[in-house]
Formats: sequence, structure tokens, C-alpha cells
Amino acid sequence: MSIISKYNRFSYVYDLMELPIELIWYSKWRKELFSNLSGRVLEVGVGTGKNIKYYPKNCEVVGMDISDRMLKHAKKRAVGKENVSLFLMDAEHLAFKNDSFDHVVTTFVLCSIPEPVTALEEMERVCKPEGMVINLEHMKSENRLIAFFEDLFNPITTALTGVNINRETVKNVKKAGLKVIEEKNIAMLDVFRRIRSKP
Repeated sequence: MSIISKYNRFSYVYDLMELPIELIWYSKWRKELFSNLSGRVLEVGVGTGKNIKYYPKNCEVVGMDISDRMLKHAKKRAVGKENVSLFLMDAEHLAFKNDSFDHVVTTFVLCSIPEPVTALEEMERVCKPEGMVINLEHMKSENRLIAFFEDLFNPITTALTGVNINRETVKNVKKAGLKVIEEKNIAMLDVFRRIRSKP
């Protein structure tokens, strides 16, 4: 089953599935990440639009997602927000000109994109030279015990939901040609991290 089919299938229960972790962690992290952004922002993998309410009004927000059914939920959250535009699009083939955005952001997205390095190369391309790419993601831990269990369970999570829990995202960011300027551990030692990088 393709990643589009999986997310279309889960779209109606996606927010409910993530509700516990959203209440405990994610909502706080989203608020912290988005409240200080400005300028033109591209959100790659906008999903059901859970980040939309956290963007400042002075941001011009462009959100995209590969799942039309996820995007349908995001559009409901964007009602009345004239600074938000949403598009159906593939992260590996962004339909934007080079150097178009001040910020490019993802939250818990790079785990499910089939070719994450290709998507990150696209993010690097559309981000202005003076701009910033910000990735809030879960990834493979450098702790051997945690990494062992991530590798062990990854085939299950990938088959069921399309989510890879053992992606080496920092390495992927660097492979895409981005220059990492901050790597911050957020939770579960280093499983959840925030990466800031520049083209």
C-alpha cells in the first residue's frame, strides 16, 4: 500500500490516534517552534493542519501535503485565516521556484516520506540563502539500546502506518547539502530532536 493510501485511510482518525502525545508533548513543542516565525513559510507535510493555529498572523504560510484527505482536514482548520494557503503536492517534487521561502518547516514528517534526502534537497532548493530549514522530528537514537528496539519494531510501524522510527535524520539533512547549525534533543533522550539548518 502506498504512503498516500495509508494516510488517506488514517485521515479520519489521525488526530485521535495522536491525541495523548499531542496533549503531553506535541502541542507545547509546536507553540514554541512556530510562535517566533516570520516572513514566508513553507510547511512540508501539513497533514491535518495541527500547526496552523500556532503561526503568527504576520507569516505568509504555504502548506502542502501528498494526501488529499489529510489536506481536507487542514483546510477546515485554515478557514478564516487569510495568511494560509494549502496545496496538494509531493514533498519530493515541490512546485515552487528556487529561494522562495524564509523558512521551511516539518513536524514529524521525514519519518514517512519515501525518499527523505530527496525531499530535504527540495527544501534546501526553495529556501532562501539567508533562510532556515527547521525539522522537528523523531529519529534513530544514538543510544544503542533504544536504537536496537527502533530497528526491531521499524518493520511493523512501516507496514502498518508508513512511519519509519529509525530514520537517521541528522545525517539525511547533511546529505541534502544543508548546513546544520543547531541540533537540540527534545525528549526521550535524543529520539525527538529539533534541527535547524541553512542552505
